[in-house]
Amino acid sequence: MSNLVEQLALIVGDKAVLSGEMLKERATSYWDSAPTQAQVLVKPASTEEVSRILAHCFSLNQSVVIQGGLTGVVAGAKSASDDVILSLERLTEIEAIDSQEGVATVQAGVVLQRLQEELATKNLLFPLDLGARGSCTIGGNVATNAGGINVLRYGMVRNLVVGLEVVLMDGTIMSSMYPMLKNNTGYDLKQLFVGSEGTLGVITKVMVRLFPLPTSRQTAMIAVDSFEHVIDLLNQFRKGLAGTLSAFEVMWQKYYCGVTGDGDHKPPMSRDYPFYILVEAEGFDNSSDRFRFEKLLEIAFEQGKICDAIIPTSDRERAELWIVREEFDPLLPSYLYDVSLPLKHMLEYTDELEQRLKAEIGNVESVVFGHIADGNLHIFVRPSSDQAYAKPNEHEEVNKIVYGSLKNYGGSVSAEHGIGLEKMAWLNINRSHTELNLMRSIKCALDPKNLLNPGKVFSLANL
Repeated sequence: MSNLVEQLALIVGDKAVLSGEMLKERATSYWDSAPTQAQVLVKPASTEEVSRILAHCFSLNQSVVIQGGLTGVVAGAKSASDDVILSLERLTEIEAIDSQEGVATVQAGVVLQRLQEELATKNLLFPLDLGARGSCTIGGNVATNAGGINVLRYGMVRNLVVGLEVVLMDGTIMSSMYPMLKNNTGYDLKQLFVGSEGTLGVITKVMVRLFPLPTSRQTAMIAVDSFEHVIDLLNQFRKGLAGTLSAFEVMWQKYYCGVTGDGDHKPPMSRDYPFYILVEAEGFDNSSDRFRFEKLLEIAFEQGKICDAIIPTSDRERAELWIVREEFDPLLPSYLYDVSLPLKHMLEYTDELEQRLKAEIGNVESVVFGHIADGNLHIFVRPSSDQAYAKPNEHEEVNKIVYGSLKNYGGSVSAEHGIGLEKMAWLNINRSHTELNLMRSIKCALDPKNLLNPGKVFSLANL
């Protein structure tokens, strides 16, 4: 046993330190089944243990990679053979739920779905929601500024964080845990760490905003024949639902057909339409909410904007609609993209993307779906081989087309998944030289030895 492993075991105990064969039994991530590479993985059970681990690693100039639920898709938690992995999987306590202040205090390793379910028993809601809810952790959600299906109503995670406890690389603990929405006392330091992808500090505790749990929910799957009608319906629902619209998910036909059919999800309606919309509104008066929702659908039908629609009558039927949007395993393996751009350019961009992929690469296919209302598109490009990444350089060729085309429309290379390792080469599409230098200055101030998640988001080379 190495001296490093022995020292870490003194901090957290032998059972909370993994190395050698035990470490190799762990997959790199949800998306990568390759064995984890690192010197050692350590699992602290408190903020104080995190502080002691980082202080020790700082004294040794030892690099540290932070891991949460490992559901990220940009390799932001990927480690190398000489790294120490700091896993927050033991920080799982929901410390407090304060219904009067409308906040909950949770440790970073709490799984999102567990928090949702615990709050529901108290008629409270933490509105962040995404397909990985059963595995992703609150700390990781904050570190990546997660988005999900409720952004148009509640905003990104950045809008839902009231307080943070963070440990810096030298072991310093910064606690900014105040329950008030209004606290205008100098720099809002906690926001530095939201979306920083583990490069500035280790988030150990989060205070999040809570809302009353809605008692009414209206859902529909809608088929339409043009993207113009998609936008028209979004505007009509935004205006007509009086602030209760919580989700407006759009699936292009190739996506819908790709996840439904023989051996896959049961198609809720015909697979012949160009676009499918999942729309959902949540409120507190079922009778009036349902009347308003169905009246909007009726008007849209009369205007010729809707070709077909399904309104579920039970939770089971609703789940059968949502599974089409959230479970996309039939489309894998694929090259995964998460971009954003103005609504007015979406159709032109996706058409250009498909044409360029066919002309410049050939036997690959783009599949599009997304949150739309917040400008977010998810794009799966299915590779030319049944085995992902089998063709040399194909992934990089696709990257150039997806991001190169995006630049012309003023879009972002990452809407909600972050940068990690996967998108570093494309960050300059969205960030100026001045912005990148300021980011590097902040990194150097908080992590002067570049030990915390090094090499992620941007490079410190050539400063």
